[in-house]
Amino acid sequence: MKKLSSLAVISALFFVNSAMAHNIQLNATLPPVTVAEDGELVAQGQKINYKAWSSASLSGKVRVVHHLAGRSSVKEKNQGLINAIKSAGFDRAKYQTTTIINADDAIVATGAFVKSSAEDGKLENSHSQVILDQNSTVKKAWQLKEKESFIAVLDKSGKVQFVSEGKLSPDQIQQVIDLTKKLLAQ
Repeated sequence: MKKLSSLAVISALFFVNSAMAHNIQLNATLPPVTVAEDGELVAQGQKINYKAWSSASLSGKVRVVHHLAGRSSVKEKNQGLINAIKSAGFDRAKYQTTTIINADDAIVATGAFVKSSAEDGKLENSHSQVILDQNSTVKKAWQLKEKESFIAVLDKSGKVQFVSEGKLSPDQIQQVIDLTKKLLAQ
């Protein structure tokens, strides 16, 4: 019996640690990663081209980085934050949303839909940065959960000031908006 309860404690600790598995640190830059296939979507008129993207390019502006599995249910988790960002009307010269879509973490046979949806989103919000990751490159580099949404707020030097995985609460959404305003004012 004692052996069984020890095993239960060890298992519980393992699951607690795996639930908080990302390797993102506050006041540090995001772990370096490059997405070569497909990469960053670039709008040229109504046409989308792709180029390699690197996390090293995240400095220079205040950013909300949103990494999400290529699933509509995951996209919906933090739609409240996206709506709040749009309503805030941040200065595009100083702020940019960076959305990284993990197409490798999509429902089987929906890859073409995920890619098309990402392209439509880029055309609708050409000022936002959109990255399509076909190989879970970012998820692996940052040790993110599968089938999940990840949010980070970066200051203009690219250092993380807020980080969360999963659906943000209304208080957390307000915290992200307030923090972004504060960082923009600096």
